Amino acid sequence: MDSENMKKFLGKIKSGELSIDEGLEQIKDLSYTDLGYAKIDNHRELRVGYPEVIYCEGKTVEQVKGIVEVMYRKDNNILGTRASKEMYNAVKEICPEAIYNDISKTLIIKKMECNLTDSYIAVVTAGTSDLRVSEEAAITAELFNNRVERISDVGVAGIHRLFDKLDLIRGAKVVIVIAGMEGALASVVGGLVDKPVIAVPTSVGYGANFGGLSALLSMLNSCASGVSVVNIDNGFGAGYLASMINKL
Repeated sequence: MDSENMKKFLGKIKSGELSIDEGLEQIKDLSYTDLGYAKIDNHRELRVGYPEVIYCEGKTVEQVKGIVEVMYRKDNNILGTRASKEMYNAVKEICPEAIYNDISKTLIIKKMECNLTDSYIAVVTAGTSDLRVSEEAAITAELFNNRVERISDVGVAGIHRLFDKLDLIRGAKVVIVIAGMEGALASVVGGLVDKPVIAVPTSVGYGANFGGLSALLSMLNSCASGVSVVNIDNGFGAGYLASMINKL
């Protein structure tokens, strides 16, 4: 329940459309729902503006299904990251409208359709191998009702491809840059735009990439001002932060 829905809910009690006892029944689990293996934070959207998101990796199929089943009874959109196809198939049994993205391994259930923001987030991806991370970022931002423009495969090995898309990138309110290998694209973009850049290092690369560590260190040491860095392969974190910036 977000703040707008809470105002409507309280208005119904005030007007008598909803009795006090009925109201108490609806909000008795507003704080959290305890499933034993998980405590679902129902209060989070009211508190911080965004509902809880399910990090599926490390959970069993039945645990993910159980969490979704509780969240599905609320009015929130649902996002699961790092979800397997088996988890998706289990969730489909209770939520036929669930959508799975094979590239980003995300699971989404849209219960509410809202207008997208006028301003947009540009998601700029260095290479095709980075799409699994960039799609996680883009889908996260879109589920939080942001307009997203995707610019893919514009890495520094063929930098002319980036220049062709500069007008689109510069028009964004915030830019997410995803890159593996040496992670140089974030610095390049940071030196060409006057908007905040959220850099996402990926684990794409040969041995000396060290599972994304080389890209992470390059981005942390960027000589371009206005570049901030999230964790390796953390497309979700970038999409979430970009959404907060885009809605300021």
